[in-house]
Amino acid sequence: MSLSTLTSKGQVTIPKLVRDALKLQSGDKIEFVENDSHEFVLKPATQKVGDVAGLLKRYKRKTPVSVDEMDEAIKKQVKKEIV
Repeated sequence: MSLSTLTSKGQVTIPKLVRDALKLQSGDKIEFVENDSHEFVLKPATQKVGDVAGLLKRYKRKTPVSVDEMDEAIKKQVKKEIV
């Protein structure tokens, strides 16, 4: 178990074991997410460029989408959400 103390300024030091497990480095952003049990989960909010490089590759199209096609897709989605 890793413990930390809250300072008078509302700051805590994240224990090294936790920083290493989350691969956190100085300057990284951290997100606190409340779950259904009203507990907070600590999540890294930043990702390195190398971690996400090529992530959207599977969505690549052979031909670019026109503005008209984008507008039509948006209209269809809005209609779905309204109904």
